[in-house]
Amino acid sequence: MKTRITELFGIQHPIIQGGMHFVGLAELAAAVSNAGGLGLITGLTQRTPDDLAKEISRCRTMTDKPFGVNLTFLPSVTPPDYPGYVQAIIDGGVKIVETAGNNPARWMPMLKEAGIKVIHKCTSVRHSLKAESIGCDAVSVDGFECGGHPGEDDVPNFILLPRAAEELKIPFVASGGMADARSLVGALALGAEGMNMGTRFMATVEAPIHDNVKQAIVAASELDTRLVMRSLRNTERVLVNAGVERLLKKEKTLGAALKFEDIIGEVAGVYPAVMQKGEMDAGAWSCGMVAGLIHDVPTCAQLIDRIMSEATQIIRGRLEGMLAD
Repeated sequence: MKTRITELFGIQHPIIQGGMHFVGLAELAAAVSNAGGLGLITGLTQRTPDDLAKEISRCRTMTDKPFGVNLTFLPSVTPPDYPGYVQAIIDGGVKIVETAGNNPARWMPMLKEAGIKVIHKCTSVRHSLKAESIGCDAVSVDGFECGGHPGEDDVPNFILLPRAAEELKIPFVASGGMADARSLVGALALGAEGMNMGTRFMATVEAPIHDNVKQAIVAASELDTRLVMRSLRNTERVLVNAGVERLLKKEKTLGAALKFEDIIGEVAGVYPAVMQKGEMDAGAWSCGMVAGLIHDVPTCAQLIDRIMSEATQIIRGRLEGMLAD
């Protein structure tokens, strides 16, 4: 399949693996790229720029296909060494970066001078237009369905994607609720040039996370996610568990008086416990509503091949077959 996204990134299929904390390691990024998609290493999972440099090098031993790095810019009293991370990306010869969080304008000159293509993750049309205006090559448009941070507008992809198509000149991919061939064909119909999958890639053989996490996603329905930290305007969609229930109870009890310090036990340091040790009730971890569409744990190649084969069947069979002669 040929779209502006496959042309931009030099990939075979218009499928991108989302950047995910303690999930986007070299093993998964390489597997997605080898299968014809675009794999991403999650930059801030690596504790230092030197660690990121080593992870990039490790990924190069596993694939000769294009892969990228996700770099999330977060507000912080003591921010990560962002100049170091950006330099590690440049020195590692990575040519694709997915930025997220705060506006990446400060880092665009360094990235563009190094010939790096930038795709920025956005949860609204206005943010997408801003990304376009500062020189991003593409955007990943995240609907309300997505795992992680959906923004505060609560606009689902059936509205958000065609609105983005009306306004943007640069290509964009659909993110949030993407799991299969129906997702891809639907996203293309709504104006996207491909799709970004996060939760779906967690439930793959190569995802370097505990099997408890994969099985929890397979067992979950579309009703098993919750929104937390809304009152802090840092909304996150997570899979419900005992830790999340504790968090929600605190939010309800404290109301407008809630502070981040009140819930730190349910949100800080959770990912290593969940993703590496399989402690499923440790606290809040990102998961999309799309869990309801995930029923197996294939290899990345099996998943992507299935998506592309079934997408062709939907387009050439079902949709063309509906057209009157």
